Amino acid sequence: MTDQAMTAEALAEPVVPVRGSWMTWLFLANLGLWLAIYAPIQVLLPQQAELIDAAGKEAVFGLVTGVGALAALVANPLIGLSSDRTTSRFGRRHPWTLAGALLGAVGLLVLSAATSVGAMVIGWCLVQAGLNGMLASLTSAVPDRVPVRQRAKVGGLVGVSQMLGTVLGAIVVTVLVSGLSAGYVACAALVVAGALAFVLITPDARLPLAARPALRWRELWVSPKQHPDFAWAWGAHFMINLGNAFGTLYLLYFLDDVVRHPSPEDGLLVLMLLYGVALAIGAFAVGAHSDRTGRRKPYVLMSAGVMAVAALLLVAWPTWTAALIAAPLLGVGFGGYWAVALALLTQVLPAASDRAKDLGMLNIANALPQVLAPLLTTFVLASLGGYRGLFAVSAIATLCAAVLVTRVRSVA
Repeated sequence: MTDQAMTAEALAEPVVPVRGSWMTWLFLANLGLWLAIYAPIQVLLPQQAELIDAAGKEAVFGLVTGVGALAALVANPLIGLSSDRTTSRFGRRHPWTLAGALLGAVGLLVLSAATSVGAMVIGWCLVQAGLNGMLASLTSAVPDRVPVRQRAKVGGLVGVSQMLGTVLGAIVVTVLVSGLSAGYVACAALVVAGALAFVLITPDARLPLAARPALRWRELWVSPKQHPDFAWAWGAHFMINLGNAFGTLYLLYFLDDVVRHPSPEDGLLVLMLLYGVALAIGAFAVGAHSDRTGRRKPYVLMSAGVMAVAALLLVAWPTWTAALIAAPLLGVGFGGYWAVALALLTQVLPAASDRAKDLGMLNIANALPQVLAPLLTTFVLASLGGYRGLFAVSAIATLCAAVLVTRVRSVA
């Protein structure tokens, strides 16, 4: 293949529909990634924090997740910037996908042996840096390979993989394996397996050396003035992820301290199963309809509204019964959102040559709430009515996302 043909393959807007097999391998790679992130966040890290400091478990958990999210903030756009300029014979994205999975696995192994807060921080920072690098490269595969008319369908699969990773992660570390160390090791093995399969089986376009963009660090910044739709979409994505973080990060403690569930881990698993099934239904239904109509924003508004209702239900009625109703509502809403969000976000990217870097900036909207939510949650729980106040703030953040997405002009 000539340099000109390779450049066109790497940078041109894709027009050939991707096959089901390619979607399957992307789905499995994302599934392993999200399982390795959410199984620790939902189960392993809270349990480990309680073992190390039972009285200060919320503070330990907030410190570990907050510092780790800072590592994610740095890693995502930097690795995206690097992959946009990678001229390896193995492709632009695949080397970073595999390297990120391996670094994340190393961090999970560090956590499996951690007996102090400092070791937990180091391990989780390695996990977040590696897996967010993997996320940057996998997300970039969508605008690299998928035509616009297929993106909500693929976005739905990515959204399902995220939430199914949450559900399967909880099953793996509470049912299939026992003990913190075994749970971390299982997560490490699964994320590497998913990355290896995607890298070895799917193609990745090469970028000729002559077509590599110059490296300008100031280009990490995307000007809101020059690209307002990108800025509004970033804000909406940030707010909906902030609302989701408020509603889910401390769910295990909510079941334990407020609901008084006799087995909080089992209760969390039940909620995640309901959430995951509902999310899959919402993602596939909304994604297919969005691709048929070519419209994105109405589905974001609808999804945000459903998520807000789920949070407000727990404000009015913070019980186990309410949680059983709220979980599938939140799942339908978040699944519908993710189906159209990836399509909308890839349609407001400023330039094809910087897809991974710009998506890395958008992925900060996934990671930054993980920094802010633990810090703000401490204040909310103490000053705004405990968990009722926390779920109210979650609903407000989600509704703000709906307002912001209405300002996007270039996407219907």
